[in-house]
Amino acid sequence: MSQISTAKTRHTTNWSAIWILPLIALLIGGWLAWQAYQQAGIEIEVFFPSGEGIQVNKTEVIYKGMTIGKVIGMELDDHGDERGVRVTLEMDKRVESQLRTNTRFWLVKPNVSLAGITGLETLVSGNYITASPGDGEPTRQFVALAEQPPLADSVPGLHLTLKAERLGSLNRDSPVFYKQIQVGRVKSFELAEDQTTVEVKVFIQPEFASLVRKHTRFWNASGVSIDAGLSGVKVRTESLSSIVAGGIAFATPEHRKDSPPTDPAIPFRLYEDFEAAQAGIRVTLTLQDFEGLDPGRTPVMYKGFAIGTLRKTLNVAENLESAQVELMLDPRAEDYLTEGAEFWMVKPSISLAGITGLEALVKGNYIAIKPGPRGSPPVRDFVARAKAPPLDVGAPGLHMVLFADTLGSLEIGSPILYRQVKVGSIQSFQFSRDRKKVVLGAHIEPTYAGLVNSSTRFWNSSGITLKGGISSGIEVKSESLQTLMAGGVTFETPNMSAPVNRKVQRFTLHADRDTAMQEGVAIQIKVPTGDGINPGTAIRFKGIEVGKVESVELTDDLKAVLLNARITKAAGRIASAGSEFWVVKPELGLVRTANLDTLVSGQYLEVLPATKAGKTQTYFEARQQAPAMSVRENGLRLVLSAARRGSLKPGVVVSYREIPVGKVTDLELGPTSDRVLIHILIEPRYAPLVRSGTRFWNASGIGVDAGLFKGVKVRTESLEALLEGGIAFATPDNPVMGGPALPGQTFALNDEVNEEWLKWAPKIRLEN
Repeated sequence: MSQISTAKTRHTTNWSAIWILPLIALLIGGWLAWQAYQQAGIEIEVFFPSGEGIQVNKTEVIYKGMTIGKVIGMELDDHGDERGVRVTLEMDKRVESQLRTNTRFWLVKPNVSLAGITGLETLVSGNYITASPGDGEPTRQFVALAEQPPLADSVPGLHLTLKAERLGSLNRDSPVFYKQIQVGRVKSFELAEDQTTVEVKVFIQPEFASLVRKHTRFWNASGVSIDAGLSGVKVRTESLSSIVAGGIAFATPEHRKDSPPTDPAIPFRLYEDFEAAQAGIRVTLTLQDFEGLDPGRTPVMYKGFAIGTLRKTLNVAENLESAQVELMLDPRAEDYLTEGAEFWMVKPSISLAGITGLEALVKGNYIAIKPGPRGSPPVRDFVARAKAPPLDVGAPGLHMVLFADTLGSLEIGSPILYRQVKVGSIQSFQFSRDRKKVVLGAHIEPTYAGLVNSSTRFWNSSGITLKGGISSGIEVKSESLQTLMAGGVTFETPNMSAPVNRKVQRFTLHADRDTAMQEGVAIQIKVPTGDGINPGTAIRFKGIEVGKVESVELTDDLKAVLLNARITKAAGRIASAGSEFWVVKPELGLVRTANLDTLVSGQYLEVLPATKAGKTQTYFEARQQAPAMSVRENGLRLVLSAARRGSLKPGVVVSYREIPVGKVTDLELGPTSDRVLIHILIEPRYAPLVRSGTRFWNASGIGVDAGLFKGVKVRTESLEALLEGGIAFATPDNPVMGGPALPGQTFALNDEVNEEWLKWAPKIRLEN
């Protein structure tokens, strides 16, 4: 019988690994619940008069560009006596501390008004609700504002109150100007407690707060101010934006520049306009002509705009020839009331030159101003001009200078005509520096500036021109009735494609058309400087005038002067390759004095025509000085080699036995720059004197030979050589005389003479 074994038992635990998964799920769920609780928004209710522009789950609550909530519900609701919409907002928990009774909400949407466009960003993102945090008790119910609240007084800047008799066209956000620059805006406005004035709250940006002082004046710059009367119509406005949206301007009177800073708690008066504020700049003006002035009404005009008024007459001189008046000018003109500013009276005037001041027939006499240069010293006392000043060179149009021998019947305002059409006028006239010419300032209107170039010819067309004789009859000619009576200038431009001078152009004003249109060849001559050369300067050859300079201008690189000239005689030879020009000036020296006639007649240009008419040339560069010896003259040409130049120069004498037989023509450095080469020309008759054995020496200055026993011996070639320098030479006797020198042969130039050379006395027959 087999034995049955007993089963072994083992105790097991109730824990199983499968329970880990539910535990993990429980922890995750709890964590998610906690996160949901933490991130859950705060629901609040805001009552809006209308739900227009608000959408559930789309319209957001934005504060300073950050989303802090959104609309999650809307329903109709009665709030007191007003029916509107109750909007439920879900707000971020982070703003819970700001949800208090004085916190304000409002809807932002596009708004177009005269003051400008606001909420423009909502065109892209849609309408949104914004808020302004406040204090008070915590709450979850609010009433929305109908529009954005005024700027808080806590915002950095200057917050002021202005009291006005009426609001005018001012509105919220209307600009506040200082010298036409917007420096602030209107915050709000309301009736004062006594209901007799309007209180306007304004905000000045922090960077401009210091501009407002205790004595600053504010005035209403809204719209257009029109003041009409028998003396004219005055129109004033601050800027285009103030015409549309209204505006306020302010300034501190100049005599109150030391005014202390303002106290924001003290309100300012808002004046009706600029004149009432009297915040302008006071200027004293002395007038010789004060007829028709009306204090309080006569305007001060600049280019058609009123910038001030004649405030009052201070006094009239005892001789009744002048009066001193006070002007009140707009603060914007302060930078231009400097040294150089000019005033003058404008009133209708009829003269032979035409009718001026025609606009004064309509609006009455007025005072005109030409501003001074900005940055110059300020000035407040002025003396008025008798008439309008000439135009500035910077004014639009073409400004020219005309040189005339006489003024004739020309005067300021005389017309400049082209084909009998007035295209400009004479602006000024005065004498030239040497008082030999009359210099006229002329102006061509911008439309006609292209009619003038370097080929233009001007002539005086004043009065009547008589031509003819007994047999041919008499021809009477006048440019126009106006030039017959008032004088005038006429011009023609033969070549419309000719170059135009870039700087202020200078022309000769000829006496008549025949002289102006004289035929010839136009050339250009480049000279280092234009000193003493003007339009009309003569070009001469052997004392005969062969042409004239017509205009003077700078070269493009501003390093030289270009003379536009016309050759009227022997043009074929002169306007040809090989011709040379140079300026003839007076020469004053101890020995040489030349061209003294130029001290009286003025400088001129001399020309050495080409040997024969060749290729036409119209551009020349003038020589620095007159050629000492023309290369075209006959004679024996030699070269002397010296270590240095000494006092030699072109034109000094070359002598033989103290008799002038030649001259120095040119000097230059040798090819290796270690010697000076002196070119000389021996006159044909004396050419046989120079032989291969000839010795040359520098005869300039004084030679001194001194010794203890032989005394002192002083030697000089001649007085002329002593003062200006010179060269001498000697030729030995046969048989060392040598053969005749060849043209171009080079000789050494000795520094001093050998006594033996002075004893040479060869017999050489000269040529006839």
